[in-house]
Amino acid sequence: MKRKIVIAAVTAAVLVGGTAATAVAFADDDGRAAGGGAARVTVGDAASSAVRAVPGTVTEAELDDEDGGLVWELDVYGSDRVWHDVTVDAGNGKVLGKHTSDDNDDRDRHAPRSAPVTLDAAVAAALRTSPGTVTSVELEGRSGGAVRWEVDVRGKDGRASELDVDAKSAQVTVDRSDDGHGDDRGDDG
Repeated sequence: MKRKIVIAAVTAAVLVGGTAATAVAFADDDGRAAGGGAARVTVGDAASSAVRAVPGTVTEAELDDEDGGLVWELDVYGSDRVWHDVTVDAGNGKVLGKHTSDDNDDRDRHAPRSAPVTLDAAVAAALRTSPGTVTSVELEGRSGGAVRWEVDVRGKDGRASELDVDAKSAQVTVDRSDDGHGDDRGDDG
């Protein structure tokens, strides 16, 4: 009901205002931002919500547009020694869903489960190097046993930066960047 009133008011304002156009992000009934609005919940807050729902360690978080609203999709290695997928609303921090992951066998063999540098510390180190909004973070193992956090940051200028944060020392290296208009692999020809 509120949405219909707001839409009618915006439509009337546009009609009265002539050719002026306005972009508005609305919140749906459960408070989720619709229309591609920015996430109000940080990756750290989303991780805290996920760990309250499933005790363990968050090893991956990704900001995603799901059904018109932004959500954080997180992987948690639970204290029960099982991988869990947790979805957190990026507008209000509520846990929208949690379940045991379908790919536990593959993760059990290959994925790192923890690191001396926490997700929060890795994100803070990455943001000191490249200020902006974190859109994903993942704990990854490398050949030779090295472990790193891969942190993707979208700057206020729209540029995407991919940073590697050493999981033992928190040393940051810039992996690659793009202009926000293509893939960020640096292999465009």
